Amino acid sequence: MIPYPPLKALVAFDAAMRNNSFSLAADELCVTPGAIGQQIQKLEAWLGVTLFVRQIRQVQPTEAATAYWQRIQPALARIADASHRLRQNRQQGVTLSMPPSFAAKWFTRRMAELLTRHPGLDLHLNASVVLVDFEREAVDLAIRYFNGRDPGLNAALMFQDEARPYCTPAYAAAQQLDSPESLTQASLLVTTLQPHWERWFSQFSTLTPAAVAAIPRIHFDQALMAIEAARQGHGVVLTSPYLTEAEVARGELIEPVPGCLPLENGYYVVHHHQQTPSPAAQQVRNWLLEAATRPGVA
Repeated sequence: MIPYPPLKALVAFDAAMRNNSFSLAADELCVTPGAIGQQIQKLEAWLGVTLFVRQIRQVQPTEAATAYWQRIQPALARIADASHRLRQNRQQGVTLSMPPSFAAKWFTRRMAELLTRHPGLDLHLNASVVLVDFEREAVDLAIRYFNGRDPGLNAALMFQDEARPYCTPAYAAAQQLDSPESLTQASLLVTTLQPHWERWFSQFSTLTPAAVAAIPRIHFDQALMAIEAARQGHGVVLTSPYLTEAEVARGELIEPVPGCLPLENGYYVVHHHQQTPSPAAQQVRNWLLEAATRPGVA
């Protein structure tokens, strides 16, 4: 087996040499200067030589580091070029990641339109709750649910989120749900994504915190499961209107009482801030942003 040096450390070393700075190398690779230092130390340990002289607020490459970098930098450049060319050769291939609930409730209902508009598109959909690491994963775009603030990402807002209560018409009638206070007679379905019942009651009801805490609850780690539980008549879910479009359109879910809670988070289309999306990925990004402005699909 060929004893390769730690490849991640080589990338950090190359960035540090090109930028003549750990801090600038960290900015380029979207990590901390400390992480760059740790990778350099790993490479120094593997090589058995000192690559940088560390001083207060300054690092200086040694002669050994300069000589080593001059020999490996052309090889690293060839690897980057070959990888870029291979990526460009799959112009119509786009890998898109998004949360499972969003994929099931919003995206798949519109996917046929995307593929009809761009028939040559080779779409790879990754539905996962794990955040994409654009540095290490071959993912072109992701839909992320957050506040839009991340210096390592280019983030374009699809829509700001909000939380509304939903249940079946039969459940609302059986529990006589006609006001926020009447929800003391219901079971609350709580999702990890939107655990905002306390805020909702504080804004829309006159109930005391103790009265709210006494209402029975069922907790779900995915909105998809909580919405299905509400559709089966097991309680009232507080969730996004973007995830309940189909059920509301079919009359399976209603808003039993008024109360729209604005949220800081929203759904954003993101990609690495230093990577320009391929033409096909740009087409998907543009379509997502356009589709977000149109009414829900029946």
